Amino acid sequence: MASAEVVRTRTGVYHDSVSLMRVSRTASALPGVEVAVVAMATELNLQIVSELGFDLPRAGPADLLIALRGAADTLEAASAELDGLLAALSAPSSGGGGDAERPARTVRAAARESAAGLALVSVPGRHAFAEALDAVEAGLSVMIFSDNVPIEQEVLLKRRAAERGVLVMGPDCGTAVIGGAGLGFANVLRPGPVGLVAASGTGAQQVTCLLDLAGVGVSHVLGVGGRDLSADVGGLSTLRALEALDADPATELIVLISKPPAPQVARTVEEAVARLGTPVVTALLGPGQADLTSVTEAALRALGVPIPTWPSWPAPGTPDAPAASRRLPGTGDPGTEGTEGTEGNVRGIYSGGTLCVEARLIAGTGEFTDFGDDAYTVGRAHPMIDPTLRLEALAEVPPGDVVLLDVVLGHGSDPDPSARLAPAIAEAVAGGVTAVVALVGSEGDPQGLAAQAGALNAAGAAVFTSNAEAAGYAARAATGITANAR
Repeated sequence: MASAEVVRTRTGVYHDSVSLMRVSRTASALPGVEVAVVAMATELNLQIVSELGFDLPRAGPADLLIALRGAADTLEAASAELDGLLAALSAPSSGGGGDAERPARTVRAAARESAAGLALVSVPGRHAFAEALDAVEAGLSVMIFSDNVPIEQEVLLKRRAAERGVLVMGPDCGTAVIGGAGLGFANVLRPGPVGLVAASGTGAQQVTCLLDLAGVGVSHVLGVGGRDLSADVGGLSTLRALEALDADPATELIVLISKPPAPQVARTVEEAVARLGTPVVTALLGPGQADLTSVTEAALRALGVPIPTWPSWPAPGTPDAPAASRRLPGTGDPGTEGTEGTEGNVRGIYSGGTLCVEARLIAGTGEFTDFGDDAYTVGRAHPMIDPTLRLEALAEVPPGDVVLLDVVLGHGSDPDPSARLAPAIAEAVAGGVTAVVALVGSEGDPQGLAAQAGALNAAGAAVFTSNAEAAGYAARAATGITANAR
């Protein structure tokens, strides 16, 4: 059957990358369609379209790019169907009122028309500063989901926020929970006494999900952005967030999560913590520091709550539960009795930066890539939404190696991550790869924690709800110790 192509652009039309990715997926499933790309014409997306063999049109990042390839006799119908999908994205919400209810066009104008105290900014990084500053000047706290924001702009925003008495969460703040309302990548969590200040989105998700599995809820999760505790930023938002949680009567315990801070910033934060009336459990990831699971357990002990056995699902053919110990191979752990096998390499294919750092520290060796890093998200959806880059990396893992992946559930993430990951894992396992998954989620998440674990496990992966335990098990598997440990 003859094949045909359609490549066209639309000027002055913008949709976010997540919406366009979903349109692309729907269009790809239309009868006769072989390839469908619907995306803003960023440099990266133009490169992708070129590599797929399409002729590039004249277009820039403000243009919408549409590229279709498929059977000639059905392509016209598919193109019309795609136009309908795009029209649905542009349709106004069904709130009634017509022109009389035209939305405010600036953050400051919207603030004047509502009782909101927080603005969420999610635009391309180069445009985020203006929107965030508008929110701060309007007296709003702001969560900046956008990444690739210059650090000097971050410092200016946070200094101005301190003057205005509001909080800037981010840039690159992927997760927050304010009074039970999740923002960004957010798990379904029960309310409770623990407040988090986190320079890490997935780190916060790991701790809060483990707390939830132990029956403990959270009051608030205040993300501050991964650079907040750097020497350049000086912990400006961390200090403000600590003060806010200390003043919150619903918060009985604070957990502070960060990668290793700059030494002077660490001293400043320690001094601030010492002045608080609310106890603080600190998790500063780095060599010699406690992992996130250990920090969660310390928080449970501080609350007088029993520490559960974190749920895990052994790989098919394993007689008992996989190793739960987080100690590294060869450290004299008395619980590392197991079956010797062939040594391999650990390949960490991560979507969460802090989870990737933690796994690398625990494994001690191997190759680890954080596909959620800014370098991989320019012009494309985050890997917690779109697994394409990770699937490509998984397909390249050689036989005998151990692949370690995180799968993060919750609102904002892929609605069914196992649908695409499980077949790829099964293929890798059939080719001689050992697969280990760190599944971060709560029992209330829309994807279904048990359902996702079951699908990934059935594909041949050992599945853990603790990233630290998953990394420890992967390290043992790579050295040939594959049976159980305490």
